Amino acid sequence: MKINFRHKTELRVRYGETDQMGYCYYGNYAQYFEVGRVETLRSLGISYKELEDQGVMLPVSDFSVKYKYPAKYDDALTIETSITEVRGARLLFDYSVTNEAGQLVATAHTTLVFVAKETMRPITPPESFSLIIKPYEQN
Repeated sequence: MKINFRHKTELRVRYGETDQMGYCYYGNYAQYFEVGRVETLRSLGISYKELEDQGVMLPVSDFSVKYKYPAKYDDALTIETSITEVRGARLLFDYSVTNEAGQLVATAHTTLVFVAKETMRPITPPESFSLIIKPYEQN
């Protein structure tokens, strides 16, 4: 099912996240996108911890990113995270990162999979998640 839910998270590039040129190291973006996902789910009223307490894990099965413009030390970044689809056990997210000047820094996509904590096998999304996301379903 297609989903239309967006959430914005702000963070600042820390000195230790930059390379010798002063650019944000490319490997940090995966963590930025994780912050966006965690805060997006929290804004819906469910946390990763709650899901884990219910015996559900959400590992990433696919990750792709396109870098458009370098982020630099002390840049304030806005990560817009969109939940775009729930497809069986899969949960799809899209991201865009902009700097304070409004420049597009990066776009990304991740696919996460609902899995049972005990078996690490795919499962249908838990009812608690399905109820929270239902108002954002698109026809």
